[in-house]
Amino acid sequence: MSPLRLANLSLLIVFPVAWCAPLMRAGLLPLFGLSEISVLSGITSLWRTDIGLALIVVLFAILAPLAKVLTLEGMLSGRMPARLKPWLFHLGRLAMADVFLIAIYITVAKGIGVGRLEVAWGLYLFTACVLASLALSMASGDKRA
Repeated sequence: MSPLRLANLSLLIVFPVAWCAPLMRAGLLPLFGLSEISVLSGITSLWRTDIGLALIVVLFAILAPLAKVLTLEGMLSGRMPARLKPWLFHLGRLAMADVFLIAIYITVAKGIGVGRLEVAWGLYLFTACVLASLALSMASGDKRA
């Protein structure tokens, strides 16, 4: 198995860790403890209040990155038909959207100044997974992904 395929398949292990890892810690006042927020806890919370938005987050944060890893694996192993190669480019765009949304939410929350928000290690891991997926697709020869 090539190092490129091995690195790509390792994302199938690292992405779920990133989904469970704390992206940020949030609290209303500095005196109280901070609640950790992960991708999965955020989806769970959204599911109770706004199912449509929860489904959008599932699409961007979970399904698009997984589909991109699996599509790239199909391409690298020679099992994917050439006509599906353009999908890798579109999946890459969807997989990056969630990182930008999280960054916007953090910026807005810090700008309001009502509570306290700290970035946690999971955000760095999740961002690294998305960027690694982008780098792997570029290294595989798809210069548009």
